[in-house]
Amino acid sequence: MAYSAKIGPSILSSDLSCLGSECVRMMESGADYLHLDVMDGHFVPNITFGHPMVECLRKSVGQDPFFDMHMMVSRPEQWVKPMAAAGANQYTFHIETTTNPGNLIKEIRESGMKVGLAIKPATTVEELAPWANHIDMALVMTVEPGFGGQKFMDDMMPKAGANMIVSGSAVIGSDDPRSVIALLRTVVAEAIQKRSLDR
Repeated sequence: MAYSAKIGPSILSSDLSCLGSECVRMMESGADYLHLDVMDGHFVPNITFGHPMVECLRKSVGQDPFFDMHMMVSRPEQWVKPMAAAGANQYTFHIETTTNPGNLIKEIRESGMKVGLAIKPATTVEELAPWANHIDMALVMTVEPGFGGQKFMDDMMPKAGANMIVSGSAVIGSDDPRSVIALLRTVVAEAIQKRSLDR
């Protein structure tokens, strides 16, 4: 199976006062999808935004951008239907927040969204393993959830190969986001190719 690199800027690093135009700027700079960080002030200490803003953003940017909702919330079951109705394409929840991932995965699929499953840096990849065939994406966090602009944790690299890269401040804060997105895509594509040659 051939893999290609997909780059998704985390819009949390954007100027939130003009979020719609920031999303358009990222897509025009070559982003493959948009990563939207939802924080509830419980699972993580910060609060960001919820489904009403996602709905407004969807109306503003149209149906084309793929919205990956990174749900850093303590009760992910509560927001599945509202996020689906608001225009989310993928619902990525943290395995640490639920005792029944199977039911939540089923509910997300029944709501018409793809399923992502996330783990914090301290959570082992083995906890994802039983769900690998039931999800569309695994998100292995390389920073602690809850804050943008953190330093990349190199020690997370052995956890998993990656072909969907989320980057916030490095892309959005750049004077030339197109070049940063292209560089990320190239580096990941080269790593994927090297890994396949090493096998």
